[in-house]
Amino acid sequence: MKKSTKGSPFTPYQIAVVSLLALTQFSVVLDFMVMSPLGDILMKSMKMTPSQFGIVVSSYALSAGFSGFLTASFADKFDRKKLLLFFYSGFIVGTLLCGISNSYEFLVFSRIITGIFGGVISSISLAIVADIFDFNQRGRVMGFIQMGFGISQILGIPISLFLANQWNWQAPFYLIVGLSMAIFGAVYFILKPVTAHLSMQRANPLRHMWNTIKNKQYRIGFIATAFMSLGGYLMMPWGSAFAVNNVGIAVEELPLMFMIVGLITFAAMPLIGFISDRINKFTIFTGASVLMVFSVLIYSQLQQTSLFILIVVNGFMMMGIMARMIPSQALTASLPEMQDRGAFMSINSSLQQMAGGIAAMVGGMIVLQKSETSPLERFDLLGYLVIAIILINIFLTHRVYKYIKSREHL
Repeated sequence: MKKSTKGSPFTPYQIAVVSLLALTQFSVVLDFMVMSPLGDILMKSMKMTPSQFGIVVSSYALSAGFSGFLTASFADKFDRKKLLLFFYSGFIVGTLLCGISNSYEFLVFSRIITGIFGGVISSISLAIVADIFDFNQRGRVMGFIQMGFGISQILGIPISLFLANQWNWQAPFYLIVGLSMAIFGAVYFILKPVTAHLSMQRANPLRHMWNTIKNKQYRIGFIATAFMSLGGYLMMPWGSAFAVNNVGIAVEELPLMFMIVGLITFAAMPLIGFISDRINKFTIFTGASVLMVFSVLIYSQLQQTSLFILIVVNGFMMMGIMARMIPSQALTASLPEMQDRGAFMSINSSLQQMAGGIAAMVGGMIVLQKSETSPLERFDLLGYLVIAIILINIFLTHRVYKYIKSREHL
């Protein structure tokens, strides 16, 4: 199934696979991403403090991390299609529970269930990509799959916020459940079994997981991915609350902001993926990291300003995020050997989620809000922490690239 010709076009089936994985990514990303724009509404409707909201966000991430470690022990023992369908069905149930939540405690429980299943889907998708597409196709594949991120902002988040403003904050979760059920059916009927890795298994599941963790080169990839996650979870959960209470944007203007920033991101991602297959992936990652440093520095210092300025700053910041994420994921997916990919991706996703969960809790402890309408305090400190993490991540990703370069003779 794997194509080895450099720059080879995608087959019709490969195009279908990319589309299916992009759709699953869209639904999972929307479920997670919608928490940030709903943050201001949630904190006010449930009388939550920033610390409590941080727990709501981190409960998903930490449970996803725990699930990833469990999955790593058997991820390479099953058809990847069956694994994807199993965890996606659990994700749908968890999202439905979020929709019927009527208390802070039940919402935390629902996010834990959603995280247990939804947090593993990305790692399974990346393993499928690595099995079906060759190294010089993966940048384009990652770019298209990550378009789900952009679509979630262009359509998903604005529509979700509109529904939340018209009815209640639970409405977006019902929307996600409906979409996910349709996507589940498409995956079931279109995706072929992904089983080439099964013939390569020799160790028992627990030993396989332990051997994967012991691999020095794999550990470098794990740490690099964890640092990618730290920065995002530190700032992202407070995006809508910061925009409303610090920058002075009306709640009704949030859908427009997310839609425009999503359009910018959507347009940039395929181009980034295309370029990353033709230019040194680490060079792109480094340039995007520099863009991120300047964007975060400006964003975290914003005070009362116009919607236009906020959109411009957010647009540059999101382009920096995606221009880092796409080459980083392409490099990470190329790090493990085929027989280790399921375990590697599960452990990698697990550490990423756990690092993010810790970051969300830390962010909730750093950010202060005296009342539900007062500005968030110490948000600039989050910005400085994110910049430090970005700089460390450049060094870690360079080590990953050096190893892949020496092995693949790039």
